[in-house]
Amino acid sequence: MDYGPWTMDYNQTLQYLYTQLPMFTRDGASAFKKDLTNTLELCRRLDNPQHKFRSVHVGGTNGKGSTSHMLAAILQTAGYKTGLYTSPHLKDFRERIRINGQMISEQTVIDFVEAHRADFDEIAPSFFEMTVALAFDVFAKEKVDIAVIEVGLGGRLDSTNVITPLLSVITNIGWDHMNMLGNTLQLIAGEKAGIIKPGIPVIIGEQQLEVSNVFIDKAAQTNSNIRFASEEWVVSSPEVGKSESPKEKAGLLEIAIQKISFGLSDFRTFRLDLTGTYQLKNVKTVLSAVDELRGQGFIITDEHLETALRQVKNLTGLHGRWETLSHNPLTICDTGHNPDGIEEVMKNIASVKSNHLHMVIGMVNDKDTGKVLSLLPKDATYYFCKPDIPRGLDAESMKAQAGAHGLIGEAYLSVKEALLSAQKNAANDDLVFVGGSTFVVAEVV
Repeated sequence: MDYGPWTMDYNQTLQYLYTQLPMFTRDGASAFKKDLTNTLELCRRLDNPQHKFRSVHVGGTNGKGSTSHMLAAILQTAGYKTGLYTSPHLKDFRERIRINGQMISEQTVIDFVEAHRADFDEIAPSFFEMTVALAFDVFAKEKVDIAVIEVGLGGRLDSTNVITPLLSVITNIGWDHMNMLGNTLQLIAGEKAGIIKPGIPVIIGEQQLEVSNVFIDKAAQTNSNIRFASEEWVVSSPEVGKSESPKEKAGLLEIAIQKISFGLSDFRTFRLDLTGTYQLKNVKTVLSAVDELRGQGFIITDEHLETALRQVKNLTGLHGRWETLSHNPLTICDTGHNPDGIEEVMKNIASVKSNHLHMVIGMVNDKDTGKVLSLLPKDATYYFCKPDIPRGLDAESMKAQAGAHGLIGEAYLSVKEALLSAQKNAANDDLVFVGGSTFVVAEVV
């Protein structure tokens, strides 16, 4: 297609971005830039919008998206005009950039691209670098009170790492993107720790013995106050471990929260509309972040917390986190895609009472498929599929790899075909699970 100087509509604008700019979802590691030069130059030409709004920076291997959405829901419920930047999107590009839960307009995207196409041609940014610049430009022009910014990949070299936030948050460290971040947890943690800024406090979600010193040492170097959320809260759910009925499981997750302080504890109960049990870890991270923001003058009451946590999905548009797609048969999807994420998914599957498990699974071809496949149950029926992106792992190839792990099933031409077959074969008391990749979930939500 010839992208001339004339004004493009929204679909043409997206097509231009998708085809002209290097995309990680399409090109993989080659689209990941090893420095911040392009982002800084784009921001310079936009009059440095990254310095014109307050922010919270959220990184980590798993849970950073859910944590970002929960924080945004709480802040907007407390009355603050709240920007939210996350990635990737599931259905619509504009999911990445929201203000008080509302996606930016199509016209905003069109106008930004039209105004800066000459800059894109000259700087040659990646798709992600362009999107970050757009988000920061929108948040500055809309004068948000605060923006929650989710790291895309890693931290130190991520395009979002040009902000100076009020608070840095790192949820946890696990195995993912080793080809770009390093092949040890310590190396991965070092890249994630790159978002810790001089004098800026940092919340670490989970205290993990293998990597805690990486964060402690980095915080000491930057003179940043460091807190480990997992050591500050006891968060539990009386519903976890029960054999809930599907409809109960698909509702709100009751969570009991205790703050640990000098051997004493305050107790309060909330309900959360993100029902995956792994959210209990993320809630601790969110609570410590809120506590830190309160200390910086933000007025966030327990009532704000209670109201926001009950309706995170409605307030911020979050999808794909242990989300129920249908009830007969019960069909649930989740975006967990690396070994730690899949382990959490398996815990959730084990908590649902069902007669037989049907697994609709697809992955991308640059993941450690062996580690993930080794975690999946051998007594399930599998429906292998390829997510509709260039990096998608061929379904027949996945079937062969899965077979080496004792996982038996058939390959399908598409995610939707695999899902339809699973639902057709499943009895009413069976469970159908869809996942293995964010891009598989994107095709079913």
